[in-house]
Amino acid sequence: MNVNSASPNRMCDRPPPAREDTRTNEDTDYSRVLPFFLGRIQANQARLFNFASDDFYEEDSDDSDGEHHLSSLYTLSMGGGLMSRKYYFQLVSAATSPDNSGILSNDIYGIVKQQSGSTNTSQPESRMCLPSLLQQRECGMPCGGTFSRGDRCRIGSRLLPNYKMHTLNYPSKAFCGTFAGNGEVFMTACQDCMIRIYDTKQATFREVKSISARDVGWSILDMAVSPNGAHFVYSSWSEYLHLCNVFGDDEVHEALPLCPDDRRFCIFALQFSCDGNDILGGANDSCLYVYDREMHHRSLRIRAHDGDVNTVAFADKTSQILFSGGDDGLCKVWDRRTLSEGNPKPVGILAGHSNGITFVDSKGDARYLITNSKDQSIKLWDMRAFSSKEGIESTRIAVAYQNWDYRWQRVPKKLLDRYVKLAGDTSLMTYQGHTVLQTLIRCHFSPAATTAQQFIYTGCASGRVVVYDLLTGKVATVLSGHRGCVRDVSWHPNLPVLVSSSWDGAICEWVYSSDPDSKKGRGKRTRSARQQ
Repeated sequence: MNVNSASPNRMCDRPPPAREDTRTNEDTDYSRVLPFFLGRIQANQARLFNFASDDFYEEDSDDSDGEHHLSSLYTLSMGGGLMSRKYYFQLVSAATSPDNSGILSNDIYGIVKQQSGSTNTSQPESRMCLPSLLQQRECGMPCGGTFSRGDRCRIGSRLLPNYKMHTLNYPSKAFCGTFAGNGEVFMTACQDCMIRIYDTKQATFREVKSISARDVGWSILDMAVSPNGAHFVYSSWSEYLHLCNVFGDDEVHEALPLCPDDRRFCIFALQFSCDGNDILGGANDSCLYVYDREMHHRSLRIRAHDGDVNTVAFADKTSQILFSGGDDGLCKVWDRRTLSEGNPKPVGILAGHSNGITFVDSKGDARYLITNSKDQSIKLWDMRAFSSKEGIESTRIAVAYQNWDYRWQRVPKKLLDRYVKLAGDTSLMTYQGHTVLQTLIRCHFSPAATTAQQFIYTGCASGRVVVYDLLTGKVATVLSGHRGCVRDVSWHPNLPVLVSSSWDGAICEWVYSSDPDSKKGRGKRTRSARQQ
């Protein structure tokens, strides 16, 4: 892998011993990792540095009780030809009857039901099917003879992506893939230090631009697109963010200095404010950063967590309320209007995970959010129900008790068994059925325009995309088709199209089909990035 202008201290010319989320204290890192490496070097050093050790994937001979798992083993074939190997993932159990008592007693139940057009439960199912709805519209039965937003979302919730239509193949791991703006542009970032921009207006992926990233250490780890869709920013193991233009032949490639105290520095997560002026980032030095584009300097740096800050998000369009999640297992809520670098205090803390948080996504209403975690679960939160000291302490104790590393070890058997709620957990719902290993896997609410955010979807280390029903907690659908960890997922804002980005180097487009089984092996187009 070619790396540009990266500091040797960030280990960018070889896979890090590490990780995306390496600690600041190098000596501590090496003392923890070195015994693991030395014990397996003679067995297979190459597998370790590719995050695929035998210990990580081997079958658990002590576990013979298949009822604890969605599937006792999930086979994942990595690579091809002489290098092809099969690894085995034990899938976290998906609860058949999730506890949704928290949701039933919360406002979100009625909000989602109303917005998704599902409030009239007495209406016969036959009258809720698409042909019947179309007939009613033609007869002028809906208000004004058109579908309401609830009608559209009721239809959209039945047209979940279920069929792999197109695949783009890259020569290296795909870390990021996201629709921009209204979905007419799709962007990817890979470990080959390339950012590719596609025009998706014609229901195809036509590459219109490729950008060679600068100052990359190991890989591009995150990118975010400005609200107007004109610019994007990306991060890596570097003291700089880099801002580029999306459109135009003349390339803008501006380095934005964050001036951290540590040379071994990385921003793991990025997001633009609603006006596009501020860029929020979470870093490996336990801090939150805000860069002011208008003033051309860092405007805020606060110590936010005990450990890496893996994920950040704005709560709504005002961009005043911030969310952050870290390796301490806590999700913190911040108000920019009361923040000071000298004495930063969150307005509240959400506790309930038993391991580090990998991603946070806001519903966009300054109230509800979801968090993905290394404890193999997603949690739904109401910002009006912060955790008590008891809950915070329970999470801290649970995180400190963890003695496994999600980057290269298998999921402990205790996490594969029935989920145990921590004392003081204030989450509304816990979703299980996906696997969080190797990397900071993303999760999101489904689009408001087509599904009323009735679903939660996430990547999975087993090469799948898992979609949950927000209100019931059950798995709504599973998209299987990758040969490596699915790190990023993005749902088109206006169409039943979902795109998954995987460490197998593939970008897969999933669409709705009324008969996906009959189409298997037909109609799929696979292209390499070089063929664009």
